[in-house]
Amino acid sequence: MKIVFDCERMKYPYTGLFEYCHKLASALKSAASINDDVVLYLQQKDQHFFSRSFDFINQKSFHKVLFPAFSKDIKLWHTTHQTSWYMPPGNRKVRRLITVHDLNFIYEEESEKKRGRKLKKHQELIDKADHIVAISEFTKQDILKYLVVKKPISVIYNGCDFEVYPEFNIPVYKPTNSFIFTIGTVIPKKNFHTLPCLLVNNNFQLIISGKENEDYVKEILAEAKRYDVLDRVHITGPISKEDKYWYYKNCSAFAFPSLAEGFGIPVIEAMNFGKPVFLSTCTSLPEIGGEHAYYFPNFEPNSMQKAFDQGMEHYKNTQPAEKIKQHAQQFSWETCAKAHWALYKSLANS
Repeated sequence: MKIVFDCERMKYPYTGLFEYCHKLASALKSAASINDDVVLYLQQKDQHFFSRSFDFINQKSFHKVLFPAFSKDIKLWHTTHQTSWYMPPGNRKVRRLITVHDLNFIYEEESEKKRGRKLKKHQELIDKADHIVAISEFTKQDILKYLVVKKPISVIYNGCDFEVYPEFNIPVYKPTNSFIFTIGTVIPKKNFHTLPCLLVNNNFQLIISGKENEDYVKEILAEAKRYDVLDRVHITGPISKEDKYWYYKNCSAFAFPSLAEGFGIPVIEAMNFGKPVFLSTCTSLPEIGGEHAYYFPNFEPNSMQKAFDQGMEHYKNTQPAEKIKQHAQQFSWETCAKAHWALYKSLANS
């Protein structure tokens, strides 16, 4: 069977959705049987991210109101984000699947009016779909709680893999001491401003990587100044795959105090290196980190420092790196792709 996989969100580089679309599309192609094929829907300028073995449908802005004609042998259209403007009209011959990554706006400081508008948009899209995929059990429960759902929902976890660069040794910033690493879009919901307190009474540095919000960067640096650790906090901006590999490989710990995550791929990336990861207890993170992660019970500085010190001591004494790696390895894009193909075929034949 032939399916369309929507990669429209790859127009935003350095984001989790870019990685999700790129990794899963490639895995779907690799996992396809001889009679299966994947057509990618994205802007022409972004098609160079994929091999020439793919076919494409060129995404255009006017498709919001006038959807393009496409091959009659396409059986399913997979919309990969719950706020997409691009979903084909109803057609009994083309099944429509939508992936919901999160309802993070529920947990953010927004007005009820703004939440209501976003919920309405989500509701409109899931009403159009024949089936819903949630990327975690937590996200599934949020969908059931906040939206009216009359369609079946499947939970398919994200995968995690990335290229290795064992000879690379020139990161964009090379720390001079042991360091704590974190990565993600540098915005308030990531809660990175709570991390400088972890540098008190030790010599650790803190490296924060990802696309920056200038106002929030100022808040992080203000916290670093408050704890007199400003010279040990480094915000790199977006980084290359080589840089990311180096920071994961060489960090002493990974910290991710996010307030809202549908999955949290950086957590699994760090765990693939057997690193101690320190997470918030918010949204999906306990589900993903499981018993192999350490958790901040709250964001009061003394409590965070205590959780970090105790976690590092436990890691030193128990040497759980191999168990952490084994936990991470269950989240692969190959497994994710195979689960999607099984769902595609079930839908197409229903």
